[in-house]
Amino acid sequence: MSRYFPKLVFLLWAYLLIASFLLFYALALLVLASFQRRDVTSFGFASYYGNHMVLQKSPERAILWGYGNPEGAQVTVYLSGPLKYNSSPVTVENGIWRVTLDPIEAGGPYNVTATLQNSSATLTDVLFGDIWLCGGQSNMYFKTSQIFNASEELSLASKYPHVRPFMVALKRSDTELTDLIGVTLPWSVPKASCVSQFSAVCWLFGRYMYEKLKYPIGLVESCWGGTPVEAWSSSRALQQCGLDQNKNSPTDNSVLWNAMIHPLLNMTLKGALWYQGEENTHYHQNKYNCSFPAMIDDWRMAFHLGSGGQTAVDFPFGFVQLCTKIKGSKDDGFPNIRWHQTADKGFVPNSRLQRTFMAVAMDLPDETSPYGNIHPRDKQDVAYRLTLGARAVAYNEKDVAFLGPFPKQILSTAMHVNITYDQAVAVKSSKDVFEICCSQSQSPCGPKSLWVPAPIIHWAATTVQLAASVCRATAEVAALRYAWKDWPCDFKACPVYGANTSLPAPPFIFNRYQANNYSFWKDISR
Repeated sequence: MSRYFPKLVFLLWAYLLIASFLLFYALALLVLASFQRRDVTSFGFASYYGNHMVLQKSPERAILWGYGNPEGAQVTVYLSGPLKYNSSPVTVENGIWRVTLDPIEAGGPYNVTATLQNSSATLTDVLFGDIWLCGGQSNMYFKTSQIFNASEELSLASKYPHVRPFMVALKRSDTELTDLIGVTLPWSVPKASCVSQFSAVCWLFGRYMYEKLKYPIGLVESCWGGTPVEAWSSSRALQQCGLDQNKNSPTDNSVLWNAMIHPLLNMTLKGALWYQGEENTHYHQNKYNCSFPAMIDDWRMAFHLGSGGQTAVDFPFGFVQLCTKIKGSKDDGFPNIRWHQTADKGFVPNSRLQRTFMAVAMDLPDETSPYGNIHPRDKQDVAYRLTLGARAVAYNEKDVAFLGPFPKQILSTAMHVNITYDQAVAVKSSKDVFEICCSQSQSPCGPKSLWVPAPIIHWAATTVQLAASVCRATAEVAALRYAWKDWPCDFKACPVYGANTSLPAPPFIFNRYQANNYSFWKDISR
């Protein structure tokens, strides 16, 4: 019997192991089922509604939605606060109810209560104001605790109780989700502890806008470091650029759209902010002039439809033009993406990117950033420049200058190139930030063409004159570019700024013989 004893012990051990596994599996299924019942079929609000939240103010109408049971039951929403409001009853369909409130003026606080039969759910300390969605990759994710003068900024947080942050959890999905998988920071009354972990650009933008608007601002952070635009784009948007079937993405196509943007579509927004593009300097770089505008178009359509027409079909979209990464780099990735961010126009808004605004950031490098040069700590200037664009584009504020100088005409001779800008300029001497392409043909100049520095030799109120004599007698200036480098200048030391705004001139590249440049660029030596 003794020789069978080890086998019996083994069989008993295997039986207990299998039984334990089956018991664990059954318990896991039970827990999962109860979790699904609680989140999907019990009565309550969807994941991104909560105490202290901000809902979109009038003239738009805020959307409230959540889960309910039984099917066909009636849900009514009540507001109590500065004014009383009762919604018309809505019906639970497929386990979901949805109410569109009447327009509510900015202010609060309100208690928002939804009732279904004998059940109720209440949100407290709810404000009405403007909702801004903040997306992108690591420079949008960059925390307020990491910026210059972080202690000073965080000490101010509690003085802005009407600027409310909310942060979506970092999650992926292969399919479009109805609700968020998780929430990292629920709606909060700001204090140093929560703002320290929140997007610096998003928070500073909200705080600066509150100083101007004097009514509540809701900030929704949904971003993830190291991600390309394709991850944030729906399959519809990707199809517009022939990118839908690519399977070699560093972050699979659409997975962040599915999990971190699509669930928010029912939310009524005022606008969106975006800081992204670094990842696309080495992934589908040449497609970014299509993929970025296509994403904006698609977000606008999707949020408009998802909110039942409450979010504007052309809601304002602000973005940060890329800063810098490697000083002295000759790689064209960053300048190419900067250009593509404008749909190859050089400025926004333009005919392709309407109701957009841009913060130029190439003059804000941070050579000693402990987070890497690609993550500069000066987010205050970035946010301030975004607010200028928002005031002009989103809030239609007159006489707000938000664009840096941009060329409106180029005149060239064998010896000089004269640039006339669309506004008064403040100019610093430069030997190599302007470059010309010398060519004997009328073919467009590209990255591998002969580009040579064109020193600034003279400037006036709205003009800059460059030396062009470096071209050989048999060649002529066929193209001109400005700040076409990863790291074109040191901190706030680029050659051309607005004389009245201190805003940097954005980078540009113009080929003389492109069809749309014939009236823009004239040779006055002939």
